[in-house]
Amino acid sequence: MARTGSGATAKPAAGGPTIATIAREVGVSVPTVSKVLNGRADVAPATRARVEAALEKHQYRRRRAVSAPTASGLIDLVFHRLGSAWSMEIIRGVEVAAGAHRVSVILSELGGEHRPPQDWLDMTMSRPPLGVLLVAANLTSAQHQQLDRRSIPYVVIDTDGEPPADVPSVGSDNWNGGLLATRHLLGLGHCRIACISGPGDMLCSRARIDGFRSAHEEAGIPHDPSLVANGNFYVEAGYEQGLRMLSAPDRPTAIFAGSDMQAIGVLRAAHELGLSVPRDLSVVGYDDLPLASWVWPPLTTVRQPLTEMGAAATRMLFEMAAGRAPAVTRLNLATDLVLRESTAPPPW
Repeated sequence: MARTGSGATAKPAAGGPTIATIAREVGVSVPTVSKVLNGRADVAPATRARVEAALEKHQYRRRRAVSAPTASGLIDLVFHRLGSAWSMEIIRGVEVAAGAHRVSVILSELGGEHRPPQDWLDMTMSRPPLGVLLVAANLTSAQHQQLDRRSIPYVVIDTDGEPPADVPSVGSDNWNGGLLATRHLLGLGHCRIACISGPGDMLCSRARIDGFRSAHEEAGIPHDPSLVANGNFYVEAGYEQGLRMLSAPDRPTAIFAGSDMQAIGVLRAAHELGLSVPRDLSVVGYDDLPLASWVWPPLTTVRQPLTEMGAAATRMLFEMAAGRAPAVTRLNLATDLVLRESTAPPPW
């Protein structure tokens, strides 16, 4: 789909090399360099590599017109994994912010991978979009440079790791969320608390566990490392880890599930084992998805502002697409504890 208005021109930044300069150096035609810049597939791999190397050598950058986005354009919204209500909250925020500019959103998924394949990047550059939003994913350094050369901005939402300094990101205070959840359970009198976080290769998972541990240290109560586990933020992980932990002779009296979906899995495991929540077991979720108030018992959970995160990242992307540097490149929104009926003092 063609894009007008804020599109990138075929000229480099002022004073920089031209496409003709690159073409002469590599020994190819100007249209060939243009094809590489636009992500066209009809260029031999060896030729493409030589052109990319020359573009990087000369730090070639397309010039983007400094103007507000118009009614035409697309945003690529890329998830490392789809399939839960968590994703829908981010999509809602992105679409509301994009809709205010009458810009459409293209949705894609990486099948659980945190780095997109090159064919995705080639297709994106051939489009090209107004910008790219990556959720729990990021680009390799080479991919980052390829988008940068074509003046296609991107923003990371809920990054899987610490992004480079020049990559804007929007997230939430996961460490504080883990701290708040665990402080609440410790304050109720629980001393044997389990934590089921997300994948170990995701920054948000590690931060929530760090908050869990910090709350124990703050209270002077040791935690049992055997009760700290990684899940995948989905129902089945909460169910499987919940069954394992709750079937043990010295079971926990409370579980911080690390996501509302995992908390629902824990609730099912507890029910199958004849445990009543919150009489026999307290459960805390994370995210405060709409369904958290509808399950039984209604979930005490940490509210993560997912819709606001999606909207904030989209507004940041529009600033960059218009040629303006965002006022903030690292935005961490606050998390809050929402008290409902799934937590109570321990039974003994």
